[in-house]
Amino acid sequence: MTQARADQPPTASVEEAVAFLRRPASYPDRTGKVDVRETHMSWVFLTDRFVYKLKKPVRFSYLDYGTPAARLRNCQAEVHLNRRLAPWVYLAVVPLLRSQGDGALSLGGAGEPVDWLVKMVRLPAAGLLDEAMAAGPVGPERLDGVAHLLARFYHAQPRQNRRPAMYAQSLKRDARDNRDALLEQPGEVSETRVDNLLNSLIGFVNREADLLAERAARLVEGHGDLRPDHIYLGPPQAVIDCIEFNREFRINDPADELAFLAMECERRGADWIGPRLLSIYQEVTGDWIPDRLVAFHKAHRALLRAKLSLWHLQEPRIDARKWRRKTEAYLSLAETCAKELG
Repeated sequence: MTQARADQPPTASVEEAVAFLRRPASYPDRTGKVDVRETHMSWVFLTDRFVYKLKKPVRFSYLDYGTPAARLRNCQAEVHLNRRLAPWVYLAVVPLLRSQGDGALSLGGAGEPVDWLVKMVRLPAAGLLDEAMAAGPVGPERLDGVAHLLARFYHAQPRQNRRPAMYAQSLKRDARDNRDALLEQPGEVSETRVDNLLNSLIGFVNREADLLAERAARLVEGHGDLRPDHIYLGPPQAVIDCIEFNREFRINDPADELAFLAMECERRGADWIGPRLLSIYQEVTGDWIPDRLVAFHKAHRALLRAKLSLWHLQEPRIDARKWRRKTEAYLSLAETCAKELG
């Protein structure tokens, strides 16, 4: 137990907090068990009815969870931003408290905050798009509600205009960064292969200056991480787990975010989902997106996901073959999409 001096606020180590949150008796809502999952940036605790997310005290170039105050701000941002697309899922920011008497930790009640958690409704796993696709074909009747939810969301968001030259440069910079990161681990990925992908993406940006200038005026503050495991088919439908820690990651063309989701569904064998999502988006918003732009964003996002998959090889206790297979799958998909760019 971490005790505070009289002139310091109370604290709790990650190990102490995680040990406390693993115990079913720690929760004010009765639960038979607690399922625990660890991600790169958080610990997630699933009770029978709710989910509690504890952010790790980490700092990266793109993220700061380093202090309790920073984690509180990010918890508040996570609840606020995710209520745009999942208002009934994101319930509250909950303090983790230390009693002034015996120093014990608690959720709720009396005491001084030592950390903060996001509290959410626990969604049935079978209702998430990735689980539904793994279980069998997903009918259009299950997808269309989500497609309309996303279309209305993007249509309602204020435009976040960027200068065309700045937008084009950001696309090139991100592609180069992804290429460089993929080659940081010698022998894992062919340099020629990744350079060919990079050249296809850069060539598209150079050729399509007019198209990208028009899209630069259509950027919105979107979701930032629109993947099948963040889509709840409902009812009611919800889209969860948007990026809260870096606003720039949420400033995107709706075509980019929808192409990302389409690419991830295509990787899982459901290549009809992307065209249906885009068709409904276009009907609702009147924003008609050229096929070549969709192919560009799919290739761009697949290169990013290949990089993130390869990064997992640097972590302890991982299945290296799994992440190499994922890297290869994303690179192959990026190449397929890049062929549509000329």
